[in-house]
Amino acid sequence: MTTPWPPRRTIGRPLAPRVAVPREPVDPARIGRRVVRRRAKGMDAGAIAAALEDARFDARQDSRHEDLVDDIRGRAELAEWERLDQLLAAAPSGTVYDPDTDDVVQAELAAEAAAAADREAAVREAQRIAARADELQALRELGTLEQTEPRDGDEAVRDELTRRAGGYVQADVDAWLARALAAHLGHYRDPAAREAAAGLLTPPVLAHAALLAELARLVPGADVDELGFVARLATTEPEAAGDLAAFLARTRAETS
Repeated sequence: MTTPWPPRRTIGRPLAPRVAVPREPVDPARIGRRVVRRRAKGMDAGAIAAALEDARFDARQDSRHEDLVDDIRGRAELAEWERLDQLLAAAPSGTVYDPDTDDVVQAELAAEAAAAADREAAVREAQRIAARADELQALRELGTLEQTEPRDGDEAVRDELTRRAGGYVQADVDAWLARALAAHLGHYRDPAAREAAAGLLTPPVLAHAALLAELARLVPGADVDELGFVARLATTEPEAAGDLAAFLARTRAETS
């Protein structure tokens, strides 16, 4: 038996909090490498070798202090000085270090830019989902959800509504999606979207949609209110509902 969604409230209630933009994660090792590169810019091989010896001395001193044994930034700085020492040792005489021509640095910057773009895209998607969830909540309270066609990404919006409801099953939202999937409404007109739904919706919703579709073929023009038992069966026995849908589909194919 499904647990009903929290009771409807007035439309003037506060909407769910917006998604906060996450800060760039702190990486002590990356900070250490950047510090070294700023210091090393313009240094020749001799200057970098001297800086490496200083870093090794500092590392030996730090190893004597228990609270500095796990100094991630310090180890990263030493490793970067060692890398730059090898880089300049292999370069032509008189070469000075320039991070703008360092392939390793440029690859890291490209990776960081890609990661930042991914984070921004994730935030935009979360904001879109939150806004659409607000919209569906308002439509539900107005009693017009059934007149609305689902859009691409509404499966994730369903998950957001579930999260907001504290894990409660929203029977009306699930029924709305199941009916749209069965009737190929909204973005479910696209076969690819219907195929993708198999991995995005829960087994009860999928079983509900499959059984609705077969019953609609078996009894064309059947009123939605007459098929309320389908939702109850799909919710309590999704596997049985799916088996029944498959049986009806196989029977229809054999008799056609």
